[in-house]
Amino acid sequence: MDLRGYLSVSDRRKGVEDNIGVSLKNIGNYSINEEIASSRNCENMIGVTQIPIGIAGPLKIKSEFFKEEFFLPLATTEGVLVASVSRGCKAITLSGGANVLSKKIGITRAPVFVVENILEGKKFADWVHANFDQLKKIAEDTSSHLKLLEIKAISMGRNVYLRFRFDSHDAMGMNMATIAVTKSAEFIEKKVHVKCVAVSGNMCVDKKPNFLNFIEGRGYMVSAEALIPKKLVKTVLKAEINEIIEVYQRKIVYGSALSGSIGSNAHFANILAAIFAATGQDLAHVAECSIGTTTIETVKDSLYASVYLPDLAVGTVGGGTGLETQKEALSIMGVAGGDNGKNARKFAEIIGGAVLAGEISLLASLAEGSLASVHKRLGRG
Repeated sequence: MDLRGYLSVSDRRKGVEDNIGVSLKNIGNYSINEEIASSRNCENMIGVTQIPIGIAGPLKIKSEFFKEEFFLPLATTEGVLVASVSRGCKAITLSGGANVLSKKIGITRAPVFVVENILEGKKFADWVHANFDQLKKIAEDTSSHLKLLEIKAISMGRNVYLRFRFDSHDAMGMNMATIAVTKSAEFIEKKVHVKCVAVSGNMCVDKKPNFLNFIEGRGYMVSAEALIPKKLVKTVLKAEINEIIEVYQRKIVYGSALSGSIGSNAHFANILAAIFAATGQDLAHVAECSIGTTTIETVKDSLYASVYLPDLAVGTVGGGTGLETQKEALSIMGVAGGDNGKNARKFAEIIGGAVLAGEISLLASLAEGSLASVHKRLGRG
C-alpha cells in the first residue's frame, strides 16, 4: 500500500481503513496540531496512540538552584506504577526532601573515519586536536544554541572515532549535534582526505546500554539522595530498614553482578519511560539512560537511599516537547520551553528525584512481600 498519494492525515487514515478493513476512530481522535506533528515529528501520520497520564507527588527537591515541591506527570499503562512512585514521594517529602546534584556533560556524536594505518590515525588525531578552534566554528555555525566543548579521538586499527561533545542548552540536542558533526566531517574529508564512513560510529553512544556513557556521562549526570527516618519507613513504606537492605543486597548488588547488568538498580527504566512519554522525550533513550546505580544503607538509624544517573539525555525544547500535550506535562513541573539551559537542567534534577522515589517504593514493596498482591488489586482493576 503506497501512502504517498494521501496528502492529509485524515485521508491517509481513511486509506489505511479502506485497504485493511479496520476502523481507526480512536486513533483518529486527538487534540494535538496534526500539521505540526506530521511535519516535524511523524511521517505518514494517521493519528495518535493515547497513553494515560497519572500524577505522582508532591515530591520535595532541594537543589543547588532551587527548593521546591513538584507533581510528576507519568504516562503509563502499567497499573501500580504511579501509586508506587507517589508512595516514594511521600516518604521522601515527609523526611525533608531529596538532595539533588547535577552536572551538564553535554550531548555527543561520534563519526567514524577510516585511515591507512595506525600511524596515519595518530597523525589524523593530532590534526583534529590542532584544528579544534576551526572545527568548533564550523560546528557552531550550524546553530546559535550549540557550543562545541570537546572532540576526543579514539583509534582502533584503521578506525578513528571522533567523539564530539556539545552543550545544546535546553534542547536534548541529538539532531543539532548530528547536523553540526556532518558539516565538520565534510570539512575534515576535504582537508585531510580521510573518509567518514558513518556520522555515527556507535561511540556516541546513542540509545544503547554501554559502559562508556556510564563512566564518562552523557547529557546530564544526576545524583539524588534521601534519609528516611525509621518511623516513616515503617508507617509509609510498610517495611523494616533491615528488610529493605537485605532486598537491596541480594537483588541489586548480587543479582546485578551475577547477571552482568550495566549499572545496578531496581527499575529506573519504569520511571524514565513514564516521564519521557509524558513530556515528549525520545523514548529510545531509555535504553541508555536506565544504566544507573542505586545505593541503600543504614545511617543514624535511618534508611539512606541514593540514585546515580550518569547518562540522562533530556530536553525541554525541540523534538516532541513542542506538542501540546507534552508541553502541558512539562508545564506541570514548571520547565516548559527554553531558559538558557536552566529548564533542562531543572528537569533532569526532577527526574533524578522521581527515580529515587520509584526505587525506594519498589524495594520496600519487595521487602514487605506486597508486589504481587498490589498488582493484582490495582493492576487488574
